[in-house]
Amino acid sequence: MMDVPLTIQSILRHGLSQFGRKTIVTRQADGGTVRQTFTELGARTERLAAALKRLGVTKGDRVGTFAWNSHRHLEAYFAVPNMGAVLHTINIRLFPQQLIHVINHAQDQVLLIDADLLPTIEGVAEQLDGVRHFVVLDKSVPQTSLPNVLAYEELLAEAGAGFDWPALDEDDPSALCYTSATTGNPKGVIYTHRSQYLHTMALGLVNNLGLCEADTLLPFVPMFHVNAWGLPFGAIAFGSTLVLPGSRPDAKAILDLMERERVTVAAGVPTIWLAAAELLEAGAYRLEAVRSVICGGAAIPPALLRRYDRLGLPVLHAYGMTETSPLASCAHLRTWMADWPQELKFQVRTTQGSASFGVEFRVVDEEGSDVPQDGKTFGQLLMRGPWVASEYYRDDRGADTFKDGWLYSGDIVTWDEDGYITIVDRAKDLVKSGGEWISSVDLENAIMAMDGVAEAAVIGVTHPRWQERPLACVVPKRDAQIRPTKEDILERLRSQFPKWWVPDDVVFVEEIPKSSVGKFQKRDLRERFAGYVFSDA
Repeated sequence: MMDVPLTIQSILRHGLSQFGRKTIVTRQADGGTVRQTFTELGARTERLAAALKRLGVTKGDRVGTFAWNSHRHLEAYFAVPNMGAVLHTINIRLFPQQLIHVINHAQDQVLLIDADLLPTIEGVAEQLDGVRHFVVLDKSVPQTSLPNVLAYEELLAEAGAGFDWPALDEDDPSALCYTSATTGNPKGVIYTHRSQYLHTMALGLVNNLGLCEADTLLPFVPMFHVNAWGLPFGAIAFGSTLVLPGSRPDAKAILDLMERERVTVAAGVPTIWLAAAELLEAGAYRLEAVRSVICGGAAIPPALLRRYDRLGLPVLHAYGMTETSPLASCAHLRTWMADWPQELKFQVRTTQGSASFGVEFRVVDEEGSDVPQDGKTFGQLLMRGPWVASEYYRDDRGADTFKDGWLYSGDIVTWDEDGYITIVDRAKDLVKSGGEWISSVDLENAIMAMDGVAEAAVIGVTHPRWQERPLACVVPKRDAQIRPTKEDILERLRSQFPKWWVPDDVVFVEEIPKSSVGKFQKRDLRERFAGYVFSDA
């Protein structure tokens, strides 16, 4: 057999040769759009690579992006790794000290920055060690305090057409992403050309996302979040029309694009789909083309899934991590489930699904022994596969994460006889009461299913007798006609869970703190309520 390296160069070549007339659509701040063909993407990608080479970027160098989802960002997705450099997509929502850490830790030499994000970089620029050039992703350079600032479009114009792509090994590094850092500094994960090529192929499998040429794909998940789940690479590989939401999109902007561009597949985290549900239920949009609403990044609340079912929009629940590139599983129904009762099918769809082809799962107890596939027994999820990381980049914190050829996810799950996993909690978020585990996720889902509740998070609070007891932090809906009371919530939980699972108290809060990628930040709540005293304590 031919020894052909699996590289991102191959993805781009295929996309250009087979789908050159397909379109990339980027939303502009004024509501208009920029349209670009795949052929134009290819030409501009060559110019960008040539421009970066003139700036001194060579094989293995890091090029950081600090940008929204746009056609210019997409050009960097292909130019940087295909010239042999490493694309570092930087989370624009990091705190200043985390931002300084990841840029310096990655050793970025060039930063590509959206113009409206310049103030953030200006605020940390003096503490960035190795950045030699700042490139504004625009036609000209606005007023800025940054040194050595260049305009993206001017660079491309000066670079001229054409670029000779170097020969690459499939095990060369192609991209660098950092975890969302719920504790400590973010940890870096290096993706190789091979891992991203294989992950891209997986996106096209029908048992996964089934991306194809007939699709119009809108990734609302940010391009700095695990490479937008790899979806930009998938769009070019399979010829899907790609719709990018541009700068500062909200739920209305997303739905406007979905309706106008007749999007068939859209992908985002639960928080955006929660906001979108409010608008959809008001009847303002007709999304007749949609075949799949992909929800990932955090577990979808069953109440939210029911809302989309009532709207007639099919939701696909997917699961993964930065360390898994990220796709690890999808919650598709199997053929033998066709005649199952609707409620049983619904329960399957709320799981994190079964392992994607190419990824293997294990679920183990605290002693490292495999737990039974009974859908009840708790254990930590372990994963391995060709697009699963084996270590963190320049970081010694992986000793408890990467062991014996497996990734220890930190997610506590159950799994059933068909291989479907259900996350019951993060290991650090489980509540241990009287020596027994309580799933905060199950309690949260039950509370968020109540009328008048917008969000809910359950945390463990120190208890002198039981070690920990659950405390429910609830955000009421602002416009709700009836606001739930503490007793309403506790009574609902008593009807669904064992007595010892029911929280000892309920507190109403303005909001649930969230991480930079929209996940509940329970650490902040634990710190806030660290001294909380239950009435019976």
